[in-house]
Amino acid sequence: MLTAFARAFKTPDLRKKLLFTLGIIVVYRVGTHIPIPGVDYRNVQTCIDNAQANQGIFGLVNMFSGGALLQITIFALGIMPYITASIILQLLTVVIPRLEALKKEGQAGTAKITQYTRYLTIALAILQGTGLVATARSGALFTGCPVASQIVPDQSIFVTITMVITMTAGTAAVMWLGELITDRGIGNGMSILMFISIAATFPSALWAIKTQGSLAGGWIEFGTVILVGFAMVGLVVFVEQAQRRIPVQYAKRMIGRRSYGGTSTYIPLKVNQAGVIPVIFASSLLYIPALIAQFAGGTSGWKTWIEQHFVKGDHPYYIITYFLLIVFFAFFYVAISFNPEEVADNMKKYGGFIPGIRAGRPTAEYLSYVLNRITWPGSLYLGLIALVPTMALAGFGANQNFPFGGTSILIIVGVGLETVKQIESQLQQRNYEGFLR
Repeated sequence: MLTAFARAFKTPDLRKKLLFTLGIIVVYRVGTHIPIPGVDYRNVQTCIDNAQANQGIFGLVNMFSGGALLQITIFALGIMPYITASIILQLLTVVIPRLEALKKEGQAGTAKITQYTRYLTIALAILQGTGLVATARSGALFTGCPVASQIVPDQSIFVTITMVITMTAGTAAVMWLGELITDRGIGNGMSILMFISIAATFPSALWAIKTQGSLAGGWIEFGTVILVGFAMVGLVVFVEQAQRRIPVQYAKRMIGRRSYGGTSTYIPLKVNQAGVIPVIFASSLLYIPALIAQFAGGTSGWKTWIEQHFVKGDHPYYIITYFLLIVFFAFFYVAISFNPEEVADNMKKYGGFIPGIRAGRPTAEYLSYVLNRITWPGSLYLGLIALVPTMALAGFGANQNFPFGGTSILIIVGVGLETVKQIESQLQQRNYEGFLR
Protein backbone atom coordinates (compact mmCIF):
# COMPACT_ATOMS: atom_id res chain seq x y z
CA MET A 1 0.00 0.00 0.00
CA LEU A 2 2.87 2.40 0.79
CA THR A 3 4.34 1.58 -2.64
CA ALA A 4 1.03 2.50 -4.23
CA PHE A 5 1.06 5.84 -2.39
CA ALA A 6 4.57 6.51 -3.65
CA ARG A 7 3.52 5.70 -7.22
CA ALA A 8 0.49 7.98 -6.85
CA PHE A 9 2.77 10.90 -5.98
CA LYS A 10 5.13 10.00 -8.86
CA THR A 11 2.29 10.43 -11.36
CA PRO A 12 2.29 14.16 -12.31
CA ASP A 13 -1.44 14.77 -12.78
CA LEU A 14 -2.43 12.59 -9.80
CA ARG A 15 0.22 14.26 -7.62
CA LYS A 16 -1.19 17.65 -8.60
CA LYS A 17 -4.70 16.58 -7.56
CA LEU A 18 -3.50 15.16 -4.25
CA LEU A 19 -1.47 18.27 -3.37
CA PHE A 20 -4.38 20.52 -4.36
CA THR A 21 -6.71 18.53 -2.08
CA LEU A 22 -4.22 18.75 0.80
CA GLY A 23 -3.92 22.52 0.27
CA ILE A 24 -7.70 22.99 0.47
CA ILE A 25 -7.77 20.88 3.64
CA VAL A 26 -5.13 23.13 5.23
CA VAL A 27 -7.15 26.25 4.34
CA TYR A 28 -10.28 24.67 5.80
CA ARG A 29 -8.57 23.72 9.07
CA VAL A 30 -7.09 27.22 9.42
CA GLY A 31 -10.57 28.72 9.00
CA THR A 32 -11.93 26.57 11.84
CA HIS A 33 -9.62 28.39 14.28
CA ILE A 34 -10.33 32.02 13.28
CA PRO A 35 -12.92 33.52 15.68
CA ILE A 36 -15.67 35.74 14.33
CA PRO A 37 -15.89 39.42 15.35
CA GLY A 38 -17.85 40.21 18.49
CA VAL A 39 -16.81 37.10 20.45
CA ASP A 40 -14.68 37.14 23.60
CA TYR A 41 -12.18 34.41 22.72
CA ARG A 42 -10.88 34.04 26.29
CA ASN A 43 -14.33 33.36 27.70
CA VAL A 44 -14.97 30.84 24.92
CA GLN A 45 -11.77 28.96 25.78
CA THR A 46 -12.67 29.05 29.45
CA CYS A 47 -16.02 27.42 28.74
CA ILE A 48 -14.47 24.86 26.39
CA ASP A 49 -12.00 23.86 29.09
CA ASN A 50 -14.92 23.42 31.45
CA ALA A 51 -15.77 19.76 31.99
CA GLN A 52 -19.37 20.24 30.88
CA ALA A 53 -18.55 22.02 27.63
CA ASN A 54 -18.72 18.89 25.52
CA GLN A 55 -21.91 17.58 27.10
CA GLY A 56 -24.31 19.94 25.35
CA ILE A 57 -26.90 19.12 22.73
CA PHE A 58 -24.70 20.66 20.03
CA GLY A 59 -22.30 17.71 19.96
CA LEU A 60 -23.38 16.42 16.53
CA VAL A 61 -23.01 19.76 14.76
CA ASN A 62 -19.76 20.44 16.60
CA MET A 63 -18.41 17.10 15.36
CA PHE A 64 -19.30 17.89 11.74
CA SER A 65 -17.63 21.30 12.06
CA GLY A 66 -14.39 19.84 13.40
CA GLY A 67 -14.86 21.50 16.80
CA ALA A 68 -15.38 24.96 15.24
CA LEU A 69 -18.98 25.35 16.45
CA LEU A 70 -18.21 25.61 20.15
CA GLN A 71 -15.26 27.92 19.39
CA ILE A 72 -17.61 30.16 17.34
CA THR A 73 -15.23 30.60 14.40
CA ILE A 74 -15.90 31.73 10.82
CA PHE A 75 -16.45 28.07 9.83
CA ALA A 76 -18.56 27.38 12.93
CA LEU A 77 -21.49 25.96 10.93
CA GLY A 78 -19.15 23.81 8.86
CA ILE A 79 -20.67 21.53 6.25
CA MET A 80 -23.95 20.92 8.14
CA PRO A 81 -26.10 23.48 6.24
CA TYR A 82 -25.06 21.90 2.93
CA ILE A 83 -25.75 18.39 4.19
CA THR A 84 -29.17 19.45 5.44
CA ALA A 85 -29.97 21.24 2.17
CA SER A 86 -28.91 18.20 0.12
CA ILE A 87 -31.09 15.88 2.18
CA ILE A 88 -34.08 18.26 1.94
CA LEU A 89 -33.73 18.54 -1.85
CA GLN A 90 -33.44 14.77 -2.14
CA LEU A 91 -36.63 14.31 -0.13
CA LEU A 92 -38.47 17.02 -2.08
CA THR A 93 -37.52 15.36 -5.37
CA VAL A 94 -39.91 12.55 -4.51
CA VAL A 95 -42.91 14.80 -3.78
CA ILE A 96 -42.40 17.74 -6.19
CA PRO A 97 -42.91 16.79 -9.88
CA ARG A 98 -40.76 19.70 -11.11
CA LEU A 99 -37.71 18.48 -9.20
CA GLU A 100 -38.35 14.90 -10.30
CA ALA A 101 -38.45 16.05 -13.92
CA LEU A 102 -35.17 17.95 -13.45
CA LYS A 103 -33.55 14.82 -12.02
CA LYS A 104 -34.47 12.90 -15.17
CA GLU A 105 -33.02 15.55 -17.50
CA GLY A 106 -29.47 14.37 -16.92
CA GLN A 107 -26.56 16.71 -16.40
CA ALA A 108 -28.52 19.92 -17.05
CA GLY A 109 -31.18 18.98 -14.51
CA THR A 110 -28.56 17.94 -11.96
CA ALA A 111 -26.83 21.32 -12.35
CA LYS A 112 -30.14 23.08 -11.71
CA ILE A 113 -30.79 21.01 -8.56
CA THR A 114 -27.24 21.78 -7.39
CA GLN A 115 -27.99 25.49 -7.80
CA TYR A 116 -31.15 25.13 -5.70
CA THR A 117 -29.08 23.29 -3.08
CA ARG A 118 -26.66 26.24 -2.90
CA TYR A 119 -29.48 28.74 -2.39
CA LEU A 120 -31.05 26.57 0.31
CA THR A 121 -27.65 26.16 1.99
CA ILE A 122 -27.27 29.94 2.32
CA ALA A 123 -30.80 30.26 3.72
CA LEU A 124 -30.16 27.51 6.26
CA ALA A 125 -26.80 29.08 7.17
CA ILE A 126 -28.54 32.39 7.95
CA LEU A 127 -31.13 30.55 10.06
CA GLN A 128 -28.61 28.40 11.92
CA GLY A 129 -26.17 31.30 12.35
CA THR A 130 -28.90 33.42 13.92
CA GLY A 131 -29.80 30.57 16.25
CA LEU A 132 -26.17 30.03 17.23
CA VAL A 133 -25.63 33.73 17.96
CA ALA A 134 -28.84 33.89 20.02
CA THR A 135 -27.78 30.78 21.94
CA ALA A 136 -24.30 32.18 22.60
CA ARG A 137 -25.72 35.53 23.78
CA SER A 138 -28.11 33.82 26.21
CA GLY A 139 -25.34 31.66 27.68
CA ALA A 140 -27.11 28.41 26.75
CA LEU A 141 -24.31 27.27 24.43
CA PHE A 142 -22.20 26.14 27.39
CA THR A 143 -24.33 24.69 30.17
CA GLY A 144 -22.79 25.22 33.59
CA CYS A 145 -20.01 27.59 32.49
CA PRO A 146 -19.79 30.64 34.83
CA VAL A 147 -18.83 33.06 32.01
CA ALA A 148 -21.17 31.60 29.36
CA SER A 149 -23.32 34.75 29.28
CA GLN A 150 -20.22 36.91 28.66
CA ILE A 151 -19.15 35.21 25.42
CA VAL A 152 -20.72 38.03 23.38
CA PRO A 153 -20.02 41.22 25.40
CA ASP A 154 -21.59 43.64 22.91
CA GLN A 155 -25.15 42.50 22.17
CA SER A 156 -26.09 45.33 19.83
CA ILE A 157 -28.00 44.62 16.62
CA PHE A 158 -25.04 45.67 14.45
CA VAL A 159 -22.69 43.16 16.11
CA THR A 160 -25.32 40.43 15.87
CA ILE A 161 -25.86 41.02 12.13
CA THR A 162 -22.08 41.09 11.58
CA MET A 163 -21.68 37.74 13.34
CA VAL A 164 -24.48 36.12 11.31
CA ILE A 165 -23.12 37.48 8.01
CA THR A 166 -19.61 36.25 8.89
CA MET A 167 -20.79 32.71 9.65
CA THR A 168 -22.97 32.65 6.51
CA ALA A 169 -20.01 33.76 4.40
CA GLY A 170 -17.93 31.06 6.08
CA THR A 171 -20.50 28.44 5.11
CA ALA A 172 -20.46 29.68 1.49
CA ALA A 173 -16.64 29.48 1.53
CA VAL A 174 -16.75 25.90 2.86
CA MET A 175 -19.21 24.97 0.11
CA TRP A 176 -16.93 26.55 -2.50
CA LEU A 177 -13.87 24.72 -1.13
CA GLY A 178 -15.74 21.43 -1.32
CA GLU A 179 -16.71 22.04 -4.94
CA LEU A 180 -13.09 22.92 -5.77
CA ILE A 181 -11.97 19.55 -4.41
CA THR A 182 -14.65 17.78 -6.46
CA ASP A 183 -13.62 19.57 -9.68
CA ARG A 184 -9.85 19.67 -9.36
CA GLY A 185 -8.92 17.30 -6.54
CA ILE A 186 -9.51 13.70 -5.45
CA GLY A 187 -12.87 12.40 -4.27
CA ASN A 188 -16.09 14.17 -3.38
CA GLY A 189 -15.21 17.54 -1.85
CA MET A 190 -18.03 17.73 0.68
CA SER A 191 -17.33 14.19 1.87
CA ILE A 192 -13.60 14.94 2.19
CA LEU A 193 -14.27 18.04 4.31
CA MET A 194 -16.70 16.05 6.47
CA PHE A 195 -14.03 13.35 6.84
CA ILE A 196 -11.43 15.92 7.94
CA SER A 197 -13.81 17.59 10.40
CA ILE A 198 -14.56 14.32 12.17
CA ALA A 199 -10.99 13.02 12.08
CA ALA A 200 -9.72 16.29 13.61
CA THR A 201 -11.64 15.59 16.83
CA PHE A 202 -10.20 12.07 17.28
CA PRO A 203 -6.86 12.87 19.03
CA SER A 204 -8.37 15.12 21.72
CA ALA A 205 -11.28 12.72 22.34
CA LEU A 206 -8.94 9.74 22.69
CA TRP A 207 -6.59 11.61 25.00
CA ALA A 208 -9.55 12.74 27.13
CA ILE A 209 -10.47 9.08 27.66
CA LYS A 210 -6.89 8.38 28.77
CA THR A 211 -6.77 11.31 31.20
CA GLN A 212 -10.17 10.47 32.68
CA GLY A 213 -9.33 6.77 33.09
CA SER A 214 -8.44 5.22 36.44
CA LEU A 215 -6.90 1.86 35.47
CA ALA A 216 -3.10 1.98 35.06
CA GLY A 217 -3.20 5.73 34.59
CA GLY A 218 -5.95 5.47 31.98
CA TRP A 219 -3.96 3.30 29.57
CA ILE A 220 -6.29 0.31 30.06
CA GLU A 221 -9.30 2.35 28.97
CA PHE A 222 -7.29 3.92 26.17
CA GLY A 223 -6.14 0.54 24.82
CA THR A 224 -9.63 -0.92 25.10
CA VAL A 225 -11.08 1.95 23.09
CA ILE A 226 -8.40 1.49 20.40
CA LEU A 227 -9.17 -2.24 20.15
CA VAL A 228 -12.91 -1.55 19.98
CA GLY A 229 -12.20 1.03 17.28
CA PHE A 230 -10.29 -1.44 15.12
CA ALA A 231 -13.02 -4.04 15.57
CA MET A 232 -15.68 -1.50 14.57
CA VAL A 233 -13.71 -0.41 11.50
CA GLY A 234 -13.43 -4.03 10.39
CA LEU A 235 -17.15 -4.60 10.94
CA VAL A 236 -18.14 -1.43 9.09
CA VAL A 237 -15.86 -2.22 6.13
CA PHE A 238 -17.30 -5.76 5.94
CA VAL A 239 -20.93 -4.61 6.01
CA GLU A 240 -20.41 -1.56 3.77
CA GLN A 241 -18.87 -3.78 1.09
CA ALA A 242 -21.58 -6.45 1.42
CA GLN A 243 -24.22 -6.46 -1.32
CA ARG A 244 -26.86 -8.68 -2.87
CA ARG A 245 -26.23 -9.02 -6.59
CA ILE A 246 -29.40 -9.60 -8.59
CA PRO A 247 -28.49 -11.06 -12.02
CA VAL A 248 -29.87 -9.28 -15.09
CA GLN A 249 -29.75 -10.52 -18.68
CA TYR A 250 -30.38 -8.45 -21.78
CA ALA A 251 -31.98 -10.00 -24.85
CA LYS A 252 -30.02 -9.91 -28.09
CA ARG A 253 -31.39 -7.45 -30.68
CA MET A 254 -30.54 -7.05 -34.33
CA ILE A 255 -30.39 -3.46 -35.61
CA GLY A 256 -29.37 -3.52 -39.26
CA ARG A 257 -26.47 -5.90 -39.55
CA ARG A 258 -25.28 -5.40 -35.99
CA SER A 259 -26.21 -7.37 -32.91
CA TYR A 260 -26.84 -5.54 -29.65
CA GLY A 261 -27.45 -6.89 -26.15
CA GLY A 262 -27.07 -10.48 -25.13
CA THR A 263 -24.96 -9.48 -22.12
CA SER A 264 -25.27 -10.39 -18.46
CA THR A 265 -24.88 -7.98 -15.58
CA TYR A 266 -26.28 -7.51 -12.09
CA ILE A 267 -28.03 -4.96 -9.85
CA PRO A 268 -25.96 -4.42 -6.66
CA LEU A 269 -28.20 -3.91 -3.63
CA LYS A 270 -26.06 -2.94 -0.64
CA VAL A 271 -26.91 -4.27 2.80
CA ASN A 272 -26.61 -0.71 4.12
CA GLN A 273 -28.42 0.96 1.25
CA ALA A 274 -29.24 4.08 3.30
CA GLY A 275 -25.69 4.86 4.44
CA VAL A 276 -25.32 7.20 7.42
CA ILE A 277 -28.46 9.24 6.68
CA PRO A 278 -30.78 7.38 9.16
CA VAL A 279 -28.32 7.99 12.01
CA ILE A 280 -28.17 11.71 11.21
CA PHE A 281 -31.96 11.92 10.94
CA ALA A 282 -32.50 10.12 14.26
CA SER A 283 -29.85 12.17 16.09
CA SER A 284 -31.27 15.45 14.80
CA LEU A 285 -34.82 14.47 15.73
CA LEU A 286 -33.82 13.50 19.27
CA TYR A 287 -32.07 16.85 19.75
CA ILE A 288 -35.34 18.74 19.22
CA PRO A 289 -37.01 17.86 22.60
CA ALA A 290 -33.78 18.66 24.49
CA LEU A 291 -33.44 21.95 22.59
CA ILE A 292 -37.03 22.96 23.39
CA ALA A 293 -36.57 22.06 27.05
CA GLN A 294 -33.32 24.03 27.25
CA PHE A 295 -34.93 27.26 26.02
CA ALA A 296 -38.19 26.77 27.94
CA GLY A 297 -38.43 28.65 31.17
CA GLY A 298 -39.76 27.49 34.48
CA THR A 299 -39.85 23.99 35.97
CA SER A 300 -42.90 22.48 34.32
CA GLY A 301 -43.58 18.74 34.45
CA TRP A 302 -42.97 18.06 30.77
CA LYS A 303 -39.62 19.89 30.86
CA THR A 304 -38.49 17.86 33.88
CA TRP A 305 -39.57 14.61 32.19
CA ILE A 306 -37.65 15.44 28.99
CA GLU A 307 -34.53 16.41 30.96
CA GLN A 308 -34.67 13.12 32.86
CA HIS A 309 -35.32 10.82 29.90
CA PHE A 310 -34.08 12.44 26.64
CA VAL A 311 -31.10 14.63 27.54
CA LYS A 312 -28.78 11.96 28.89
CA GLY A 313 -27.78 9.49 26.21
CA ASP A 314 -27.57 6.51 28.57
CA HIS A 315 -31.24 6.50 29.64
CA PRO A 316 -33.24 3.42 28.47
CA TYR A 317 -35.99 5.60 26.94
CA TYR A 318 -33.39 7.49 24.93
CA ILE A 319 -31.67 4.29 23.77
CA ILE A 320 -34.88 2.55 22.69
CA THR A 321 -36.23 5.65 20.91
CA TYR A 322 -32.91 6.23 19.16
CA PHE A 323 -32.73 2.62 17.94
CA LEU A 324 -36.33 2.57 16.68
CA LEU A 325 -35.88 5.91 14.87
CA ILE A 326 -32.78 4.61 13.07
CA VAL A 327 -34.63 1.49 11.91
CA PHE A 328 -37.61 3.58 10.75
CA PHE A 329 -35.49 6.13 8.86
CA ALA A 330 -33.46 3.34 7.24
CA PHE A 331 -36.61 1.90 5.64
CA PHE A 332 -37.95 5.39 4.90
CA TYR A 333 -34.80 6.59 3.13
CA VAL A 334 -34.40 3.36 1.13
CA ALA A 335 -38.03 3.65 0.03
CA ILE A 336 -37.55 7.17 -1.36
CA SER A 337 -34.05 6.68 -2.82
CA PHE A 338 -34.61 3.38 -4.65
CA ASN A 339 -37.69 3.01 -6.84
CA PRO A 340 -38.22 -0.65 -7.89
CA GLU A 341 -40.90 0.31 -10.42
CA GLU A 342 -38.58 2.77 -12.17
CA VAL A 343 -35.77 0.21 -12.29
CA ALA A 344 -38.15 -2.44 -13.66
CA ASP A 345 -39.45 -0.06 -16.35
CA ASN A 346 -35.91 0.84 -17.44
CA MET A 347 -34.96 -2.83 -17.64
CA LYS A 348 -38.05 -3.59 -19.71
CA LYS A 349 -37.35 -0.64 -22.02
CA TYR A 350 -33.87 -1.92 -22.88
CA GLY A 351 -34.81 -5.60 -23.08
CA GLY A 352 -33.46 -6.65 -19.69
CA PHE A 353 -34.96 -9.25 -17.36
CA ILE A 354 -34.15 -11.16 -14.19
CA PRO A 355 -33.88 -14.92 -14.89
CA GLY A 356 -37.04 -16.64 -13.69
CA ILE A 357 -38.94 -13.35 -13.20
CA ARG A 358 -41.27 -11.83 -15.78
CA ALA A 359 -40.55 -8.26 -16.91
CA GLY A 360 -42.67 -5.37 -15.69
CA ARG A 361 -44.69 -5.52 -12.49
CA PRO A 362 -43.41 -8.96 -11.30
CA THR A 363 -39.84 -7.61 -11.55
CA ALA A 364 -40.75 -4.53 -9.47
CA GLU A 365 -42.42 -6.72 -6.83
CA TYR A 366 -39.39 -9.02 -6.70
CA LEU A 367 -36.98 -6.07 -6.30
CA SER A 368 -39.18 -4.60 -3.57
CA TYR A 369 -39.28 -7.97 -1.77
CA VAL A 370 -35.48 -8.37 -1.90
CA LEU A 371 -34.94 -4.76 -0.84
CA ASN A 372 -37.20 -5.11 2.22
CA ARG A 373 -35.49 -8.34 3.24
CA ILE A 374 -31.99 -6.87 2.92
CA THR A 375 -32.88 -3.58 4.64
CA TRP A 376 -33.70 -5.34 7.91
CA PRO A 377 -30.12 -6.46 8.70
CA GLY A 378 -28.83 -3.12 7.40
CA SER A 379 -31.08 -1.10 9.70
CA LEU A 380 -30.30 -3.30 12.73
CA TYR A 381 -26.60 -2.95 11.98
CA LEU A 382 -26.93 0.86 11.88
CA GLY A 383 -28.80 0.85 15.17
CA LEU A 384 -26.16 -1.29 16.91
CA ILE A 385 -23.27 0.79 15.55
CA ALA A 386 -24.97 3.99 16.67
CA LEU A 387 -25.38 2.64 20.23
CA VAL A 388 -21.62 2.29 20.72
CA PRO A 389 -21.28 5.86 22.15
CA THR A 390 -24.05 5.02 24.63
CA MET A 391 -22.19 1.95 25.81
CA ALA A 392 -19.03 4.07 26.04
CA LEU A 393 -20.87 6.59 28.22
CA ALA A 394 -21.79 3.82 30.64
CA GLY A 395 -18.51 1.90 30.52
CA PHE A 396 -15.82 4.60 30.35
CA GLY A 397 -17.59 7.79 31.36
CA ALA A 398 -16.81 9.24 27.91
CA ASN A 399 -18.64 12.22 26.48
CA GLN A 400 -21.17 12.03 23.66
CA ASN A 401 -18.45 12.83 21.12
CA PHE A 402 -16.96 9.36 21.67
CA PRO A 403 -14.36 9.04 18.87
CA PHE A 404 -15.52 5.68 17.55
CA GLY A 405 -19.21 6.56 17.61
CA GLY A 406 -21.65 5.32 15.01
CA THR A 407 -21.96 8.46 12.88
CA SER A 408 -18.26 9.28 12.88
CA ILE A 409 -16.99 5.78 12.12
CA LEU A 410 -19.52 5.26 9.30
CA ILE A 411 -18.48 8.52 7.61
CA ILE A 412 -14.76 7.97 8.17
CA VAL A 413 -14.80 4.45 6.70
CA GLY A 414 -17.24 5.26 3.88
CA VAL A 415 -15.37 8.33 2.65
CA GLY A 416 -12.03 6.60 3.07
CA LEU A 417 -13.11 3.61 0.98
CA GLU A 418 -14.52 5.75 -1.83
CA THR A 419 -11.42 7.98 -1.96
CA VAL A 420 -9.06 5.00 -2.03
CA LYS A 421 -11.11 3.42 -4.83
CA GLN A 422 -10.86 6.60 -6.91
CA ILE A 423 -7.08 6.79 -6.48
CA GLU A 424 -6.80 3.08 -7.25
CA SER A 425 -8.84 3.38 -10.45
CA GLN A 426 -6.62 6.22 -11.67
CA LEU A 427 -3.51 4.16 -10.89
CA GLN A 428 -4.89 1.15 -12.75
CA GLN A 429 -5.63 3.30 -15.81
CA ARG A 430 -1.88 3.94 -15.97
CA ASN A 431 -1.04 0.22 -15.61
CA TYR A 432 0.09 0.60 -12.01
CA GLU A 433 -0.84 -1.59 -9.09
CA GLY A 434 -3.66 -0.29 -6.94
CA PHE A 435 -3.98 -0.23 -3.17
CA LEU A 436 -5.92 -3.49 -3.09
CA ARG A 437 -4.43 -6.65 -4.59
